[in-house]
Amino acid sequence: MKKKSRQLPKKDPFAARESEKYADPIPSREFIMQHLTHSASPMRLQQIATKLSLTEPEKVEALRRRLKAMERDGQLIRNRRKEYGLAQKMNLIRGRVIGHPNGFGFLVPDDGGGDLLLPQREMRCLLHGDRVLANIVGIDQRGRREGAVVEVLERAHTEIVGRFFQEKGVAFVEPHNRRISQNISIPPRARKSAKAGQIVVAQLVEQPSRHRPPIGKIVEVMGNENAPGMEIEISARSHELPQTWPESVLQAVDALSETIPPDSVKTREDMRKIPFVTIDGEDAKDFDDAVYCEPRGKGWLLYVAIADVSAYVELKTDLDEEAHKRGNSVYFPNNVIPMLPEKLSNGLCSLKPKVDRLSMVCELAIDVYGKIRRTRYFEAVIRSAARLTYTEVGKVLAGDKKGFKPRKLLPQLENLYNLYLLLRQKREKRGAIDIETSEPRIIFDEQQKIQEITSTERNEAHKLIEEMMLAANVATAEWLIKQKMPFLYRIHEPPVEESLANLRTFLGEMGLKLWGKEQPPASYYAKLLEKVKGRPDARLIQTVVLRSMKMAIYSPENKGHFGLAYSTYTHFTSPIRRYPDLLIHRAIRHRLHGKAAEKFPYSKDELHLLGEHCSMTERRADDATRDAIQALKCEYMKEKVGEVYSGLVTGVTAFGLFVELDGIFVEGLVHVTSLEDDYYNFDPVGHRLKGERTGKIYRLADQLQVKLARVDLVERKMDFDLA
Repeated sequence: MKKKSRQLPKKDPFAARESEKYADPIPSREFIMQHLTHSASPMRLQQIATKLSLTEPEKVEALRRRLKAMERDGQLIRNRRKEYGLAQKMNLIRGRVIGHPNGFGFLVPDDGGGDLLLPQREMRCLLHGDRVLANIVGIDQRGRREGAVVEVLERAHTEIVGRFFQEKGVAFVEPHNRRISQNISIPPRARKSAKAGQIVVAQLVEQPSRHRPPIGKIVEVMGNENAPGMEIEISARSHELPQTWPESVLQAVDALSETIPPDSVKTREDMRKIPFVTIDGEDAKDFDDAVYCEPRGKGWLLYVAIADVSAYVELKTDLDEEAHKRGNSVYFPNNVIPMLPEKLSNGLCSLKPKVDRLSMVCELAIDVYGKIRRTRYFEAVIRSAARLTYTEVGKVLAGDKKGFKPRKLLPQLENLYNLYLLLRQKREKRGAIDIETSEPRIIFDEQQKIQEITSTERNEAHKLIEEMMLAANVATAEWLIKQKMPFLYRIHEPPVEESLANLRTFLGEMGLKLWGKEQPPASYYAKLLEKVKGRPDARLIQTVVLRSMKMAIYSPENKGHFGLAYSTYTHFTSPIRRYPDLLIHRAIRHRLHGKAAEKFPYSKDELHLLGEHCSMTERRADDATRDAIQALKCEYMKEKVGEVYSGLVTGVTAFGLFVELDGIFVEGLVHVTSLEDDYYNFDPVGHRLKGERTGKIYRLADQLQVKLARVDLVERKMDFDLA
């Protein structure tokens, strides 16, 4: 029996939302797409206008602009006959390109599905970060879906930062961002005063095509790479991180008072007598969250107060547009590029001690088993009692209370710690994956060069705050679902089949096993990591397990969070530094003010685009900070050529061994050609190199003594020899 298609609604279900957004609205994107879904074939502009009963020329023109915007966003395709059709019905996949230094790339679909491989021939007309529509043209030898570009929707780059080269009359810029594998051709009249070897900014005059590389002109000569502070500046510019504020944004922020509005207490709950505390790192300045906990019956009452950024950053303002553009704050060593201007991020929105601040409070009633029994949200005014650090709270939780000065807050910390132990127990029972990491901490000298690299360990205070934030984030997602609100989830899908197979092969070589069938639950990973604690190669095993995972992203489709073992999850607790959290606050306020879910100013497809954009800005920030840190490490190590270190083999390839030096988190390559005692063959299954004559084996997690042989500041790489 033929399945009936869903009946087309007679009225636009989102008409109310459109009326709030526009003075003279036309049918919503969703309603237009519903008509095209029910159409047997693509339609011309006039046909769509007739279907939607739009006759006035002004309305038809507004429809034309909306269709063009939908085409730009990849929702629609306009064919050669100028007919509009749904990209989804044409089996086209919309997404963003992730380039690889070796010339190929991947298309990350907006809908969160599996990535598409883009071979070199497809990447010729693309740069890392471009948004495209593609179709699936086949499966490669490794079983990966292969894509072909149908249309470029959006170009990611207008300027490229890189090193200028000039050889035999030919000039080009080699991009600093290694994900951009194509050089930028520079014509003779467009070279300005650039000299070979200098770092320059090239403006793209022509984007790449299948038959021609990108063409640019030099618009700025930044100078030599080894100047103080240049590592971070080059990385920020090469990843096109916005660093300057538009004049309209600065004017809007300057107009804000230094204190909260006097009448705020009248319209909000007054919680200034509750002794909230913030717990952050020593160098933190933007305090997003404050917590308070007290016993309630046999359970607990937890208040998580979050900076009410949505009270200051209103929708459709220049400030909101700039925050959206940035997507998140970017934390470099010794430097921050904030999502919001300093007056907000470090001032009005920061929950500083002893001052009144606007906040959105999440109240959680938690029972003796760690289950959230009741959730309530409200707008409040709070006054943080103290600004505490992870270090001092960690000492208190470890039993050292002598040097802790605000003695009256000790019972509050004890309450928080007891609740943390309960939530931690529930987390372990749930089977969340818990990967302990040692983060490198870079200490600079007066010339902004690395003086020392140490490690920072997470103590109980870090874990306590993390657990409180997890509780608030989960409760927020569940509350918004009950309110039937569209919003951005934070999703983390399970590992793909190929990654899982590679992980199991690696574990087999280490004498370990990941139990479970086709797709083991998170609890099986958690048991594995618990088992390897205390082993000398535990950190390596954790790293390989982490690399087998997919990246967490933002999406309006709830696909759960695999790593945290949550069926639903979102980000609510950091609106100062993450735009998705600001969107969540707007969704909460929308319902608190009694507005219908259907009138929320974001459609589901707009949320799709916002989720994709915020996932991109997060990746961009990670890439930029990683590049800057690697450049700083190379600068730090260049004076140490010839010195001998102990290190761990963290990667094995056909061309050599990657070794990370103990204690200083610096990685380099022992090239296979430097292993002079034999010919070594690569065993990809066993992750090892094996000598033909001697049978000598080098494998993952081996401890080696290596000598620093060479530091390449241009390539940001280090070579080692066996000592």
